[in-house]
Amino acid sequence: MRAAVPAVFELDLFDGQAWIGVVPFRMSNVSPRGVPAMPWVSAFPELNVRTYVKAADKPGVYFFSLDAGNPVAVSVARRLVHLPYHSAAMRMGTRDGWIWYDSRRMGPSGPAELVGRYRPTGEPGAPKPGTLEHFLTERYCLYTTDGSGTPYRLEIHHGPWLLQPAELEVSVNTMAQAAGFELPVSPPLLHFSRRQDVVTWGLVRI
Repeated sequence: MRAAVPAVFELDLFDGQAWIGVVPFRMSNVSPRGVPAMPWVSAFPELNVRTYVKAADKPGVYFFSLDAGNPVAVSVARRLVHLPYHSAAMRMGTRDGWIWYDSRRMGPSGPAELVGRYRPTGEPGAPKPGTLEHFLTERYCLYTTDGSGTPYRLEIHHGPWLLQPAELEVSVNTMAQAAGFELPVSPPLLHFSRRQDVVTWGLVRI
């Protein structure tokens, strides 16, 4: 993990371990402040591969990749916020209480795929401070670098996550391998959240 994250960012560890997350979800109502959401560009599936870092003792998220089913969003995010977005052919839907998810990265940066289904299995609740769930989710900025290696922070605001235990059936998952990692053979830690409203600010050089 240390070799994959820019040296300017400190790895943020929980009980001495670094963590990697594979996070599929759906974006909606995405738009700049004061601009109404547009159906053909403001809602799309997204899938990110992330770890957890700090800069100046402020915890945040570092993305190895972000796949999205909207080429406009991919182009804008790569250019304006220096995030490693990729275009992907993506489908998701619900059936029999499950969320079905199918993502296949397009272009020379593939293959990177996630095909499977997941669902919540318990009641929602906010994670308690000091727990692993709190460590993984209660973060209010992301970190990135531009092409010259200059580091940036982007502030994020959201309410506390409401997490539910979850189960997953996956037939293909090469997202971590595409980022250079082999996932352990032990079962993954799984959480589900029905919705999270988020506001972001612009990049700030650090």
